[in-house]
Amino acid sequence: MNKRIHACYSGAVQGVGFRFTAERTAVSLGIAGWVKNLSDGRVETMCEGDEAALKDFLKKIDGVFREYIRDVDVEWSEATGEFDGFDIRF
Repeated sequence: MNKRIHACYSGAVQGVGFRFTAERTAVSLGIAGWVKNLSDGRVETMCEGDEAALKDFLKKIDGVFREYIRDVDVEWSEATGEFDGFDIRF
């Protein structure tokens, strides 16, 4: 069953390769959506895919950036199917 996550990461998450790692991880897991830096220093991502793949995505991101992430706010909802791939937004 496909789900959607909207996650905002705070901490020292910009300038450490977060967006590029998120993109590679999402593509490898078959997840669609986007990731972008926010002007307040956070990184925001919106992803859709299989629920297990999304959980794996969150786990992998946490594993790579654990020392940089101070907090993450994740909201789960139903997928809309609006994304064709995964993009880094600027």
